[in-house]
Parts: sequence; structure tokens; C-alpha cells
Amino acid sequence: MEKISKILAPTDFSELSQAGVRCALELAKAVKAEVTVYHVVSQGELMQYYNELPVRPLMHPVNTYQQAMSRFMKTHFADLTADVKVHEQVEMGVAEKNIVNLAEEEGMDLIVISTHGRTGMSHMLVGSVTEKVVRLARCPVLSIPSHTNEEAQGKVAAAAG
Repeated sequence: MEKISKILAPTDFSELSQAGVRCALELAKAVKAEVTVYHVVSQGELMQYYNELPVRPLMHPVNTYQQAMSRFMKTHFADLTADVKVHEQVEMGVAEKNIVNLAEEEGMDLIVISTHGRTGMSHMLVGSVTEKVVRLARCPVLSIPSHTNEEAQGKVAAAAG
């Protein structure tokens, strides 16, 4: 296996998705890789965004989600971001398709993704984003259970280092 230098860490900003991002950052720190933390704004998310507002927003919704990404990273991962080169990226689209396409276009060596996000039980009807990414990605995918504790994440990083 070649050296891991580029890791993609998709997130939906939920508490459950934090395990995947944290593991990606820990792993990147151990192997001196860079991480792209990536959020895809879905059409449903966009509709909810507009429906919750009393007036038309001044900013494009992607800008709003980029700000949310910055807050998410500072709030939950400030302890790791100083030691890892991190790119934050937000786009509109279909999560699994965008994730797989970005991984291929950017030559990602690994996708690290939580097994559950904010959708909860609805994934049983349509299939989870993680399951689709595992099926469609051309690079390896490391799926991290959302209940993974920091000790287990540290073991992944230690194994890589």
C-alpha cells in the first residue's frame, strides 16, 4: 500500500459524524497527511434552510454552510487542526456522488467516514451515505462507528504510525 497523504473526511456536522472527522485528523497527524473535511449541502437541506427563514437571506446558502464548517471545526477539533493541514470544503449536490467524485478528482488515498450521521433510522429505507460511498469509491474507505471512543480512534492512528 502506498503512503497515505490525502484523506477525505465527509461530515454532516452532526454529533454522530464527529467520530469520523476526529479519526481522520488523528490518522493524518500520525502519518503526516492532509485532510479535506467535506460537507455536501443536499437539496432537502437547502429547502429546509429556505423554509426556516422569514425573509430571503443576504448570503448564498453555501456561504452559510461554510461558516458552519468553520464553527464545527473550531468547536470540536481545535486540539488537532494545528498539527494537520486541513482543507474545509462545502458544495451542493448529492452526498455520496459528490464524495466519491471529489475523492477521485483530488486523488484521495483514503475516505474516513462515520457509519451514521444525522439521518438516524431513515437510512434503513434508502441506504446510508456511508454504505453507498463504500460501494462506489475507488479508493479505500474506513468507516468509523459513530459510537467509537477516543481510545479506539487513537489505536487507529497508532496502527498507522
